[in-house]
Amino acid sequence: MVSESLGHLFLVSFPGQGHVNPLLRLGKILASKGFLVTFSTTETTGEQMRKASDIIDKLTPFGDGFIRFEFIADGWEEDEPRRQDLDQYLLQLELVGKQVIPQMIKKNAEQGRPVSCLINNPFIPWVTDVATTLGLPSAMLWVQSCACFASYYHYYHGTVPFPDEEHPEIDVQLPWMPLLKYDEVPSYLYPTTPYPFLRRAILGQYKNLDKPFCILMETFEELEPELIKHMSEIFPIKAVGPLFRNTKAPKTTVHGDFLKADDCIEWLDTKPPSSVVYVSFGSVVQLKQDQWNEIAYGLLNSGVSFLLVMKPAHKDAGHDLLVLPDGFLEKAGDRGKVVQWSPQEKVLGHPSVACFVTHCGWNSTMEALTSGMPVVAFPQWGDQVTNAKYLVDILKVGVRMCRGEAENKLITRDEIEKCLLEATVGPKAVEMKQNAMKWKEAAEAAVAEGGSSDQNIRYFTDDIVKANESEIARKCIGSNEFPVSVVVKSNEKVDELVGSSA
Repeated sequence: MVSESLGHLFLVSFPGQGHVNPLLRLGKILASKGFLVTFSTTETTGEQMRKASDIIDKLTPFGDGFIRFEFIADGWEEDEPRRQDLDQYLLQLELVGKQVIPQMIKKNAEQGRPVSCLINNPFIPWVTDVATTLGLPSAMLWVQSCACFASYYHYYHGTVPFPDEEHPEIDVQLPWMPLLKYDEVPSYLYPTTPYPFLRRAILGQYKNLDKPFCILMETFEELEPELIKHMSEIFPIKAVGPLFRNTKAPKTTVHGDFLKADDCIEWLDTKPPSSVVYVSFGSVVQLKQDQWNEIAYGLLNSGVSFLLVMKPAHKDAGHDLLVLPDGFLEKAGDRGKVVQWSPQEKVLGHPSVACFVTHCGWNSTMEALTSGMPVVAFPQWGDQVTNAKYLVDILKVGVRMCRGEAENKLITRDEIEKCLLEATVGPKAVEMKQNAMKWKEAAEAAVAEGGSSDQNIRYFTDDIVKANESEIARKCIGSNEFPVSVVVKSNEKVDELVGSSA
């Protein structure tokens, strides 16, 4: 019964794959603990999730709780050209969301599902304004590293010099962080970034960070210990990652992929242990054709087996259809497989995979680290360049193939071949694998019973339950009766609150 749950948590995600995945993973963990979780993003994204991941909108039992989906029509047609302008699209989302979400929350209350807490992720900070207006507690899930969170914070407040037009190549030293070269700072902060709208979108969150009662982070304390401790003195931070590694959430088909994964596990099953290079650049990065050609020949020349993800270009993104060089598949034969999308969590956990050539997005970074998977770092922009710095120089689990889009350099097949061999054979490959396995063990310990992330999730859910119970008690004292639609598990605590306040 829904009325037996601890409370109703309403999650609102920015409609990007790298945002939906971690927030939905959090939602599944919370649902498994007895909460009713409603996951919401735009209807266009919801349609992609229905097709690719077979999600259903109706209430679904999940662990000790429930999960459901309720999507928002953003008011624009699917082929609306303004969707490609993030500044305009974020404004539209805010205008629509501030009207629609209160209506959704009111409707849920009328149907016996009053909302206990609103949770959002970056790019849509106005969700906390909605929560404040409705008198609801709110939390935010930060979907990048604490290092990037701190970088944006110090940039926003101007506490240290960052690269600017007069000094474009200065290094940046932040508290409890390694020295970042100018091209290792999150690239949205570069004075010459071609994505100033993304800088505005991320920094917009910092105007509202005094409102959430908790900032959840997709990282874990053992990964960034001193920095998390330092930033926790400024903000109410709880590290709860790696969310995908949490073993308490049931293994179900509730996933948030926008593309249907191709079957590649059977092919991996035929390969020897630690023999396959996995290549994937995430859901957004689009490389140019000449770079794809070099990657293809680098894979062929290295002699390694490989699984290559070559996603289709988005129809509105303005990218040309990418192709593999003539005769590539024939030359690769059975030692190579090319897919449009992969079940990445399964691939990274497969014993035949030796290393991961990655764009170093944070989801991929966390999945690699906590699967014990060495990486070949191929960052392009944003937080990717900072994540690559940590993977290669600090965590010692990777080799660097490039320094990012700002370098404006074609990475040749010879360089690619050299990196692939360094990451798969020889002493450097052994050392990287040993380090990666240490991080895998640390991640598993963090989410295990009593681990740092497990405890932080428990503290967070306890705070929600206490806030929910206090609100119930307040309403009951004022009306001398319990609301019919109250959702709470422990009536004893409510009785205690009412009795002590009378």
